[in-house]
Amino acid sequence: MKRFFRLVLIAASLYGVLACTAMDGGYFGYPQALDRMNDAEGYINEPPMPGDSFDEIVENEFIKVSEQPTSTFSIDADGASYSYMRRCLNSYFLPSANSVRTEEFLNYFTFDYAEPTGGESIAINSEIGVCPWNKEHYLLRLGLKGKSVAEADMPVANFILLIDTSGSMAGSNRIDLLKSGLCNMIDYMRPTDRIAIITYSGEVKRLLESTLVKDADKIKKAIRKLEASGSTSGGAAMKMAYDEAVEHYINGGNNRIIMCTDGDFNVGVTSTEALVEMVESYLDKGIYLSIMGFGTGNYQDSRMENLSNHGNGTYTYIDCEDEMMKVFVHERSRFYSVANDTKCQVTFFDWVDSYRLIGYENRVMNNEDFEDDKKDAGEIGAGQTVTALYELIPAADMTQNATAASFDVRYKKALGEESRLLHQDIGKYYQGVTETSSEFDFAAGVAAYAMILRDSKFKGSADYAMVQDLVKRAEKPANNVDPLKLRSQLLELVKKASSCDR
Repeated sequence: MKRFFRLVLIAASLYGVLACTAMDGGYFGYPQALDRMNDAEGYINEPPMPGDSFDEIVENEFIKVSEQPTSTFSIDADGASYSYMRRCLNSYFLPSANSVRTEEFLNYFTFDYAEPTGGESIAINSEIGVCPWNKEHYLLRLGLKGKSVAEADMPVANFILLIDTSGSMAGSNRIDLLKSGLCNMIDYMRPTDRIAIITYSGEVKRLLESTLVKDADKIKKAIRKLEASGSTSGGAAMKMAYDEAVEHYINGGNNRIIMCTDGDFNVGVTSTEALVEMVESYLDKGIYLSIMGFGTGNYQDSRMENLSNHGNGTYTYIDCEDEMMKVFVHERSRFYSVANDTKCQVTFFDWVDSYRLIGYENRVMNNEDFEDDKKDAGEIGAGQTVTALYELIPAADMTQNATAASFDVRYKKALGEESRLLHQDIGKYYQGVTETSSEFDFAAGVAAYAMILRDSKFKGSADYAMVQDLVKRAEKPANNVDPLKLRSQLLELVKKASSCDR
């Protein structure tokens, strides 16, 4: 019976794909037939659609402290990988392994970390406990928190909306979803903020010149006119967006391009390398780049992540109306970067035999890059938290009450400034430590979940039951850091993923 149901589901899926293709000349998301099905038995353990593009992830290996005691990486505050996973599971597919970036799973969530003090823009913290999936090992959690900024204290915004209106963006889960979210964002912006709109399909248009938000009706009218058709000329549009940002640049303001696309550039400048080169040429002009990804079937994740990583950028995947509200309304303060070019460096001492950075594979840096202020690194938005984990193998002669490591962070309050150094000794820990915070447990649960989805060779004894147990311990954090109940939602997604694996 189960086999018959799967055959019926696959047939319905193919029919839905053909119907979608007939309506708009290309895929605009998952078939509606799949969207309407809620039975967990309907999962298919296959890639969701041909055409989605992800760079290969080669997981970090364990490194001997005796050979290389210091580890350096750029922070990554993106969350696209997590919401793409949710899209897959809600459409009855497991995500492909290369779409699962552990750091983006962790940093999709806000953690209960203390606010910065002493005039700093970020605060750092750390914690060590037993590794849940390998009791012979330890787990080191590193935390960073960007200072919260009240709405009244936010700098004036100069936003350029760079919107893909090509045919591949057609559909309710792409252009229609985008239009709704942007109109909601306008409602929360201040009259002195500015919005410009540039669109691109077969041609590039300045749909709306830079306009004060006090004229919200004019801006919303332009947004509601957006329609998707034609080919995709993203490179020329990006150039126009940066030129627009420079022309209306606000000293001390939040000058930011918000690019909304599926990443499928097929006209003009199309190579990722050429686009990255263009983005990097504007790094010294104080302009940020936020990329919002939409859709599936021809989704170019690798291109969008590369652009955001090289362009003072952040990268989010929009899979539903709730995510649109999360990004553009509830967490809109994160469009303001309080820490720029943020780099972490950890030096391990004698009681650690080996270490492995979990995730951040494409953010690993050379150790000498840590003190080089010319090296680009990641940004942290107002009120945003960043989490990283190391799995540690203790030395055979581990000394009780020995300092495990030192934790250093460099960041700039503003682009172009000299970096500031924060330092913390990762305290004295001992064999047999068992007590950990709920935030440690939650981070461990999220990382274990990502490793299971990747079928990582490092997952040890991790299984879905372990993930649910760890997440439940921190489902309701002491402070109100999860008003959208995203931790509870994670438990539901874990349940769906476990059904998919049966």
